[in-house]
Order: sequence, then C-alpha cells, then structure tokens
Amino acid sequence: MNLLLRLAYKGTRYGGFQVQPNAPTICAAFQDALQAVTGARPDVKGCSRTDAGVHALDFALNFQYTGAVPPQRLVLALNAHLPPDIRVKSARPVPDAFHARYAAHAKTYCYRIRNSAIDDPFDLDTCWRVAGQLDLGAMQRAAKQFVGTHDFLALCAAGSGPAAHGDTVRTITRCAVEQTGEVIAITVTADGYLYNMVRILAGTLVEAGRGKIPPEEIAAILESRDRRRAGPTLPARGLFLVRVDYPEDCLTLPE
Repeated sequence: MNLLLRLAYKGTRYGGFQVQPNAPTICAAFQDALQAVTGARPDVKGCSRTDAGVHALDFALNFQYTGAVPPQRLVLALNAHLPPDIRVKSARPVPDAFHARYAAHAKTYCYRIRNSAIDDPFDLDTCWRVAGQLDLGAMQRAAKQFVGTHDFLALCAAGSGPAAHGDTVRTITRCAVEQTGEVIAITVTADGYLYNMVRILAGTLVEAGRGKIPPEEIAAILESRDRRRAGPTLPARGLFLVRVDYPEDCLTLPE
C-alpha cells in the first residue's frame, strides 16, 4: 500500500531531508528505521527537500509499504528506532497515485526571530537573534505587499533551477508578522517556493523593521526581479516547515 506519514524533526544535526553522501539526513535516518522495522528500504518521496538546519513540525512523505506491521502500529515501531530529534506523528494509507510533493497545493513556513540583545540558551538552534529594536508595524506593512501572485525572482537564490528556467511565479496567500514577547514570527503560506525564498523574504522584512527598506518599496523590488535589491538570506536555523496541505480527494482511498 501507499502510505502517507507525517514527521516532526529538529534539523540542527542534519544536512536537510534529501539523502546526501557526505552528511546525515532526515531521509536516511527514516530509511534506517524503516529497514530495522520491516527489513525493506523503499524509495521515499518527501514533500520538500528542506535545507541543512531547517526544522519541520509537519513534514509529509510517502512510500510503498509491504511490511506486516499495521499502519497504526508502525508509528510507534518507527519511533523506537529513530533518533530523538525525529518523530513520526501519523501514518495513513493513501491512493497509489498520491505523491507527497506533487499533490501538495499549499505549504506554510514560519521564520522565528528573537529580537533581543541577549541570546536565549533554550532556542539557540531554532531562532535567529536580532539585537536592534525592530519596527513591527513596518514589517507588517511590508509583509502585506508579498501577498498575491508575483514573480519572486528577487527572492530567489542565484543559480537555482527555477531561476535558470524562468519558472519564478508563485502565489502567496498569507504573509503575517506577529510578536510574542521577544519572539517575532513571520508566517508564509504559498502554493510553492523558490530556493531560499522564505529566508530571503524574512531578511527583507527584517530590513524593513530596521528602517533600511521602506514597506512601500516591496512592490518595486519584486518588479525589478533583482536579487540585490531584496534583504539578506537569513540563517536556516530559524525556519520551520509548519504544515503541508493536500486536497482531500487525493488522500481518500477509493471504495
């Protein structure tokens, strides 16, 4: 059967999701656990590659399952063999045509910033600290300018595949900036993302909060398609994949 699993993980120790020859990865750790439980090491399809150091609260993957352990018991069996910074949250059968990456119609990411002169020892790996006071209102005004269908080449790392092929139009349905205590959370929901898009978007909003990029210039930055006009690429450690959304009909097994 084709199984859809949801994972949560802290990406600090890993080189991202995708298997790499010279770094530990989330996928390799998951396949190790799967092999220990079932004796098989099937091809795994992830909803995203995720960069080194990026975290996930609800990562989706699927694979063809031929084991004897029922899906409802597979979750605990896999977690018994996974390192403590990776956890399977759920497992469910899905139609054979389901693909965790191509079936997704929206993904939500969150970038966390600690706006403080002092680090918090409990979130060093999950926040990026900005010492100077940020103007929350300016960041919120700038964030609204990203909502809609735009060419986001200005928010794409140079040399990426979509940039090279001109496939840089995406639709952002939500871009919000909220503050709780010293932590500022930038939350983005879109139908797809370019390489480093959220980290560059967050860096651009930080520059707006610092008064270096006026919020009303966001539209012109996007229209310019010039990476140099946007803000810096913020470190991976503050980025979380929060949620992956799928149409219900692609998750429902035929009767």
